[in-house]
Amino acid sequence: MPSKDDKASSKIRARLKKNHQGRTRKGDLTRDYQEHQFEDEDTLYREQVSGKGELTRHRTVIGKAEVGQDDGLTIQLDADMENCVGGRVLTVHGRHSIVETSDGTRYQCTVRGLLKNLATDQRNVVVTGDHVLLEPDSQSEWMIVRVEPRRGIIGRTSRGQHHVIVANVDQLLIVTSAAEPDLKPNLVDRMIVSAEKACIQPVICINKIDLVDSSELQPLVGSYCQLGYQVLLLSAETGRGCQQLTHLLVNRETVLVGQSGVGKSSLLNRVAPELERKVNEVSQDTQKGKHTTTAAQLLRLPLGGYVVDTPGIRQFQLWDVIPEEVSGFYRDLRTVVNQCQFPDCTHTHEQRCAVKDGVADGLFDVRRYESYCQIMATGDD
Repeated sequence: MPSKDDKASSKIRARLKKNHQGRTRKGDLTRDYQEHQFEDEDTLYREQVSGKGELTRHRTVIGKAEVGQDDGLTIQLDADMENCVGGRVLTVHGRHSIVETSDGTRYQCTVRGLLKNLATDQRNVVVTGDHVLLEPDSQSEWMIVRVEPRRGIIGRTSRGQHHVIVANVDQLLIVTSAAEPDLKPNLVDRMIVSAEKACIQPVICINKIDLVDSSELQPLVGSYCQLGYQVLLLSAETGRGCQQLTHLLVNRETVLVGQSGVGKSSLLNRVAPELERKVNEVSQDTQKGKHTTTAAQLLRLPLGGYVVDTPGIRQFQLWDVIPEEVSGFYRDLRTVVNQCQFPDCTHTHEQRCAVKDGVADGLFDVRRYESYCQIMATGDD
């Protein structure tokens, strides 16, 4: 039986992805005119001049508008509920997605053409972690016909589009390493901003603690702990801290994000050997990791809950975070932003800025402030 939400479906004028249209004219009208002075009088009447490039398309569809959704999907398409089954997207490979239903059955699915063609600012219309509706396309093929509203989205900017890494998670494990590759606190701060924006709990995991003297990390660890962030010192090699990590993962929906080579898959193998994640060594020449995980994968934990193992990233450009709100995602800086003289203060160059004064007086961590300035300078909006 259709739900109340389905009864609310109606005809909506939907914007589709733009199509590229080539030139309609077969020749060069200007050159022909100069050379022949239009000896053929019918030329003027046969020539069609039209727009070139990407043309916007619209189509009337049955569905409902998703007001207030910031996940890039503004329309929820209508579906035949009697013939549909619900499922969760485990991973996406090109045009196909692996979807698992509630009974554990897995299907390789394509995406409904209309759903795929809806205009959106995101790179992929279906992402790992999505709750979707499926219907049989043939005897052996299944098709995703609808993506349910999302929550808990982690994404970044990629080639001018919103690259949603995963959807429907409630915990972000920011995995970094004490060495091989080196720890990058500014990258950690960017991921924290993304988690704060999505109202997801961030946890900072510093792996490979066995390679350094842990006391050297105490100033950095202390600065995050004072702000209320949980920090785990881990070693996938020795098992240090992994029991605490296991407790954090049970009955949660967690995504692991970090650079290549920091040991995301190794940590998962330590806490859940049944997952049998592939691992690789860090390059000794570049001290950078090699991409072992090539696509985000949703994995069911034996003790309960899900984790998402993601490919390594080398940069994390924020999406849909305007400059005016960046300071609000810094727990330390936002305590004094309302004390600045100017209401539109960016806290970078203005006089009588409470944030800058706080940094000068030693109230705030200088490194954290420089991290904030870096985000403002790169224009992650």
